[in-house]
Amino acid sequence: MVNTKNRKSEPLQLLQFNKSIPTRIGIISLVGFSCAVFSLLLQFLNYGAIRGLSKKQLALVQLDDGKTITAKSVDENQRSPEVIKKFVGDTFTRMFSWDGLVKIYNDLGEPITKQDKGIDIDAASGKKKVTTKAYEAAFAISENQNFRAAFLQKLAELTPNRIFEGNMQASLIPRYIGEPRLIRDGVWQVDIVATIVTFTTSDNTGQGITFNKTVTVEAVNTPREITALTELSRKIYEARSAGLEITQINDLKP
Repeated sequence: MVNTKNRKSEPLQLLQFNKSIPTRIGIISLVGFSCAVFSLLLQFLNYGAIRGLSKKQLALVQLDDGKTITAKSVDENQRSPEVIKKFVGDTFTRMFSWDGLVKIYNDLGEPITKQDKGIDIDAASGKKKVTTKAYEAAFAISENQNFRAAFLQKLAELTPNRIFEGNMQASLIPRYIGEPRLIRDGVWQVDIVATIVTFTTSDNTGQGITFNKTVTVEAVNTPREITALTELSRKIYEARSAGLEITQINDLKP
């Protein structure tokens, strides 16, 4: 018989070289390690996805008319080319389209169209007028260095008095609005090629005036809409709701 009393008991060893382990234990360890690595990779992928969504958050926004649109958050100085082009086109169309009419509302809230009396402007040649619609659209022009005031003075010089007598109308027809060129962060230049067509009661064919400009626009903070707005505040909000303002207007050079 073998004497078991004199045999030394070996201590338990973990991952000891030259020691074999059962195949079942090895498979379980390998599967566990693979699952841990796969879980770690999923965590990294999940972190990247969440970080990407934080920069491009999509949200459903319900408008006042009941429509629901998809919106996403962007950097405070970022504007899409479509927004910039629409802002330039709409603003200049409103500033240089004169029908001599203005819409007001009676006590019942019903719209009434009346002859536009215009807004008085102190121009270089004396008292002049601009149309009410052009004056309201000009709130999209920067106030820095009195640029808006100087623009209104020149616009008043160009606006014929016959507009306010109901004998003449004018309309700006955009023919081309170029892609915005980024000048620096939050500042773009846009080329606009258009024609101002004037109509009189005696000439229904109209006469065209070339209007080719390079417009510099800059990103500004979008004004916050307030429920209780005055009429003037509402017009300012509408003109600047795109979060842009016009800072320069120059002749378009070929």
